[in-house]
Parts: sequence; C-alpha cells; structure tokens
Amino acid sequence: MLKTDDAVAAAPEPLLRTDRDHVAVLTLNRPAARNALSDALLSALACQLDAIAAEPGTRAVVLAGAGAAFSSGHDMKEMTARRSDPDRGRAYFDDLMERCSAVMQRIVRLPQPVIAAVEGVASAAGCQLVGSCDLAVAGEHAQFSTPGVHIGLFCSTPMVALSRSVAPKHAMEMLLLGDMVPAAEAARIGLVNRVVAAGTALDEALRLAAIVASKSPHTVRVGKRAFYEQVEMGLADAYRHAARVMVANMLAQDAEEGIGAFLEKRKPTWTGS
Repeated sequence: MLKTDDAVAAAPEPLLRTDRDHVAVLTLNRPAARNALSDALLSALACQLDAIAAEPGTRAVVLAGAGAAFSSGHDMKEMTARRSDPDRGRAYFDDLMERCSAVMQRIVRLPQPVIAAVEGVASAAGCQLVGSCDLAVAGEHAQFSTPGVHIGLFCSTPMVALSRSVAPKHAMEMLLLGDMVPAAEAARIGLVNRVVAAGTALDEALRLAAIVASKSPHTVRVGKRAFYEQVEMGLADAYRHAARVMVANMLAQDAEEGIGAFLEKRKPTWTGS
C-alpha cells in the first residue's frame, strides 16, 4: 500500500501541456472525475495561463479535456467535504469562487487567443470555461449545460460567461431549465463557433490556432484586448476607444510591414511589434 507521500507523487498531473509550433495545448487531465475543476486543477490552470501570458513565442492556446468529458464543472466532492468546517464552508466557498472567477478572467485577459476543443459534456463551470474562451469548437456529440437549478444551486458564476457569449433569452433558458444543449444548438445560439465530426474537435481547434498563430502576434494581442475593452463600453465610448487603438496599430511596425507586403504582393515577415 502506498504511503501518503507516495500516493501524492503517483497522482497524475491535473493539467497537461504540449506545444506545437507557436500553439500551447492545455489538457484538463482528470478523466476519472470528468475533468472536474478541483483546487489543484484551478491552481494549475492559473499558473500555466500566467506563464503563457509572458511567452512571446506562444501565439495561441487550445484548451481540451482528457477522456469522455470536457469538464463537468466544480468538484462537488471537494466542496461537500468542506461543509464540516466550523463555518459550514463559507470561507472556502468564497475563496473557491474568487479563484475560479480569476481563472476565467485570466483567459479573457490573456494576450493570446484561447480556443476550446470540446468533446463530451461541458457543464456548469465547465460550460463557463467554454464561454470564457475566445473561440470554441465542438464535436457533434458534445453537450453543454448550466444544470445547477436541478440541485438547488443556480449557476450564477457560469452565468457571467454564458451571458456574454449568447443572447439573454438563450442564456436564461439554459440557466432556468438546466437542460443539456446539443452541439448544433450551441452553435446556433453562439456558444460555439463550429461543430465538427465527433473526435475531431481538437484537430479543428489546432487548425484554427495555426491560422491565428500565422498572423502578427502584436496585432492579435492589440485586437483581443481592444475587443473585450470596447464590448463593455457604450457606443460612443467604444468608437472613441477603437479609433485610438486603430491609430496606434497603424503606427506599429507589423502594420507597416503587412500593408507594404499587401501592396507588393508578397508574404509579410512579422516582427511582433
């Protein structure tokens, strides 16, 4: 029988990373727990996203899940165990929601675009994870849900990402009914960008990531940041902000190179500035 220290050492890493050219692939690696977002997995995601943010050579990120599910959401076993705390888990739950929300915001604020590759179920905080990504590809058998209402726990934090990805009535339908939404319907309402044959979501996500990685990294960083900044503004402020970003972008070396290459009918050479 393994000692405690040996068991910890033998436990698989909750998050795997591989690199393909300029693309980082992060794989949620708790297949036996349907890739539930445990404390360890959330911490690993936060650390990897922070590392990637500082990597100029990484131009896109693909987020996938090992096994049959993308992610079933929070780890209910870990959460339930804390109900025996003197405060019935309040301090832990406060900290958990803060840490999870910070991970979702890291994805939005990451300089590099993040593409979800979804096979199987993405539910509750797993659906929140998909909604937080910049793009999402789903295998045709993938399903999405915010099912907290079934167990007396409204999916309030997943609601933040969901309501920023789909129209309000579609978001409220998912939140109030808690039903599984098939991949084709998720694409129709805008939760995912496209649906592909089952088992090929990762391949398609990698194809999209390679296209993104072929663009000027400076331009992509500027554009992603500006998109999320302007979407929270009123119309006039959004136009003012976008105009300032556009002018600064026009003066960047990559824009000068790209426009010159277009006019000269040649392939641009990006400097990343």
